[in-house]
Amino acid sequence: MRDIDLERVRALPLFRGCSDETFRTLTAGAFLQRFPAGTTLLLEGDQVDFLYVLLDGIVELQGTWNDRETTLSILRPVSTFILAAVVLDADGLMSARTVERSQILMLSGPAIRRVMVEDAGFAVAVAQEMAGCYRGLVRSLKNQKLRGGLERLANYLITQNLRQGGLNTFNLPHDKRTLASLLGMTPENLSRSLAALVDYGVEVHGPTVTISRPAALERLAKPDPLIDNHQPVTDTPTGKAQRERWPLPDHPVRTAG
Repeated sequence: MRDIDLERVRALPLFRGCSDETFRTLTAGAFLQRFPAGTTLLLEGDQVDFLYVLLDGIVELQGTWNDRETTLSILRPVSTFILAAVVLDADGLMSARTVERSQILMLSGPAIRRVMVEDAGFAVAVAQEMAGCYRGLVRSLKNQKLRGGLERLANYLITQNLRQGGLNTFNLPHDKRTLASLLGMTPENLSRSLAALVDYGVEVHGPTVTISRPAALERLAKPDPLIDNHQPVTDTPTGKAQRERWPLPDHPVRTAG
């Protein structure tokens, strides 16, 4: 492994606080590989032998049941995934595939479990990482169960707008099939919902989204800091929208179970 790749992994919250000896143990038997787009890294139900660290590219996490398939998450660098299965030495609950050419570091599952026993600081970091995953899951469940499809889409667009600079014009990071799956919608329902958002100042041309009335969109979305990572827009006496910003993570998903 190149020093620059080791530094990127070392900077992750999961590894930042561990000792140099622990980090050397974890990376001693690691594999760093490049995979072409469309490569299946893991099938749900498979035994999990490695913790995956995405250094470059995009990975999609999927679930299936009864001939149905859904997108659970889209990961971007630098992210780890399948941590819970590694800690429990359990079969994976998700499939993982590369969306584009990706560079992935694979760390030995047995080494991680052994080091958790030997290095209390690393064990705490693993607990914190998994706690963050759990809180993200609770947010996702609340979003799915308490909101209709139109409200989920509105909040998603508001979040993407913030992540891409808050200028009210941005590009959708996924194709519409993937976006529909992420939001728990069919592609047909997504198309109808996008058409309905025209009344709230949302225009979509290909991957480009323009929000001309952000306050109207947020009145529909009713964002909640206990679900979302954004604050509502409030209209000022001058009629201009003003936002009190909430801290946003560098990446939509840092780690996944």
